Amino acid sequence: MAGPAATGERTEQNSEPVLVFGEVHTCLLPHRQALTGCDAADLLRWRADERVLISERPNLYIRSSDVPTGVDCHLPSASGAKIRAVGTVTARATLTEGRLLQVGAHCTVTADGPGQRRRWGHYLARTGVLEPFGTLPVRDVADGCLGDGPRPGDLDLGTIVGRSLTRVLRNPALDRQPPFKSRTTRLRWVALRAADGEGPVLQQFTLAGNGLRTAELRLPTDIPAVAAAGLCHDLALHDWLLTTLVRMVERSRLGSTDGRNALTALRPAVDHLMHLWMPAARVDQPLRPLWEVLEREPGFTRQWQLLVQRIRDQLALQTVTELPP
Repeated sequence: MAGPAATGERTEQNSEPVLVFGEVHTCLLPHRQALTGCDAADLLRWRADERVLISERPNLYIRSSDVPTGVDCHLPSASGAKIRAVGTVTARATLTEGRLLQVGAHCTVTADGPGQRRRWGHYLARTGVLEPFGTLPVRDVADGCLGDGPRPGDLDLGTIVGRSLTRVLRNPALDRQPPFKSRTTRLRWVALRAADGEGPVLQQFTLAGNGLRTAELRLPTDIPAVAAAGLCHDLALHDWLLTTLVRMVERSRLGSTDGRNALTALRPAVDHLMHLWMPAARVDQPLRPLWEVLEREPGFTRQWQLLVQRIRDQLALQTVTELPP
């Protein structure tokens, strides 16, 4: 679970990263048509001189530059302890197939830090790293990050993500006419250090209320924080797809109402969602086996394929019934 390399003067503090945590919001882009690669890049370009990543294989994927946010606040903690930390949080936005928008923020926390604040230049040179005042109670902070939400004065990644998401959604290039109704989901995640000699592990993935999900990882020291963030973006994207398709099938009353009406309600799924399922396509190789855990329990792809096949069967049945005798 490696973070950015330390710079500046050597200190007696242990600057090794021992905790990474983040939050990802996933939603449907409020626009009638999927954006082209060029239009998507313009949407996610924070400043005119910034570089935007455009990838066309295996699907169209646009990623903004990383945006650092300086913070000096208390870290979330399950016990309510006041654990002050200073540093920067990294945020980025992505757009998949010109349709699915994600904004996420994450940071790495070191094992301990100095008893006083350093100059900002020190923190800016270590983008995405927070240093606590004193020794970090790792488990306490991890549980706090996965809890119901930060207390006043605590670091709130959801607020940082929300500001960036709002910035994208307010772009005048968007017509704010999405092809169907959907909800935004939020994934809060933490990654702790794995024991020596152990590989990456997905400890838990939980569905909470109001579109909230939580995930806990255990990662070796050589896995970069950005790789953990990439895995969690991928997990959040496919969770959103599955959640949205389940709701669309439920609302359509497929199998219990007029076939034409049900398939009309499901047309957006065929047009905009069913081709997007591609787990681990952009997950770093050492972390791809973690998807196998989700495939076994709760069975992400198995449930997705069952829903897709059910829709296709109904399409075929409706076509047969409308054939002339």
